[in-house]
Amino acid sequence: MAELLKQAGLPDGVFNVVHGDKAAVDALLSHEKVSAISFVGSTPIAKYIYETAARNGKRVQALGGAKNHAVVLPDADMEFAADALIGAGYGSAGERCMAVSAVVAVGSAGDRIVKLLEEKAKKIKVGAGDRDGMDMGPLITGEHRDKVKGFVDKGVAEGAKLVVDGRNHGIKEGFFLGTTLFDQVKPGMEIYKHEIFGPVLSVLRASSLEEAIAIVNANPYANGAAIFTESGGAARRFANEVSIGMVGVNVPIPVPVAFYSFGGWKSSLFGDLHVHGMEGVKFYTRTKAITTRWPHQDTPAAGFNMPTLG
Repeated sequence: MAELLKQAGLPDGVFNVVHGDKAAVDALLSHEKVSAISFVGSTPIAKYIYETAARNGKRVQALGGAKNHAVVLPDADMEFAADALIGAGYGSAGERCMAVSAVVAVGSAGDRIVKLLEEKAKKIKVGAGDRDGMDMGPLITGEHRDKVKGFVDKGVAEGAKLVVDGRNHGIKEGFFLGTTLFDQVKPGMEIYKHEIFGPVLSVLRASSLEEAIAIVNANPYANGAAIFTESGGAARRFANEVSIGMVGVNVPIPVPVAFYSFGGWKSSLFGDLHVHGMEGVKFYTRTKAITTRWPHQDTPAAGFNMPTLG
């Protein structure tokens, strides 16, 4: 660790920004002057960081991956829901931990929401951000673009219905992938099981709200989930029964203001305190209890009983 700090031009004991790979991370996880570790990344790495840092006696909050769901009920405002899902699914080319990547359409909502999503997804203009009128830019690297494209290939091979094919975007240069929409996706498919982190939106079908909640709860990730409905009772049931850290009612990306904590449950978070808000303050603060006594000459000496301040 000292050598890494020296290479970064930092004196021992001063921690600003240290660039590096696994060697640098492992050094931070074991160094005696590092008291706490906060991490955001994929679930396998989050779990590794949590286990390693905790084994070395450090406080840890490690935020992992996500597979955020949006349940659409038949009574929902379909235009509103479709617009919200387009922004939540394809905004930032889907490269954000709170992107909605799985839509669970209940009953008759299925065909209607898929039709609207198809129409709106096809209208999104893909291109370089320095050009006027573009809605969605490239993915972060060519390697990641190929990885996301590989998931699309797997979805087709597994039998999901490819409604919009983002592989045929027509841009010859850059790390671009167009909006991609799947229908009739099943929980066992690879495109559903993994956090794709790209502009790929999958629609699953459910016959009831109960089944939709069961689908969401069976997923190992639990960052955020949303429900689109005009029923207060359905919304309350969803909010109460879904095992998710952040829930939105007609809000596709339920990220609260910073006063409230941000973070999921299950495989989306390792540690007992979330980031932001008072939980973030508690994570970076260690409380200390100090008990004092100023005895006089006639103060009785301590006996075999538990001493009190009374």
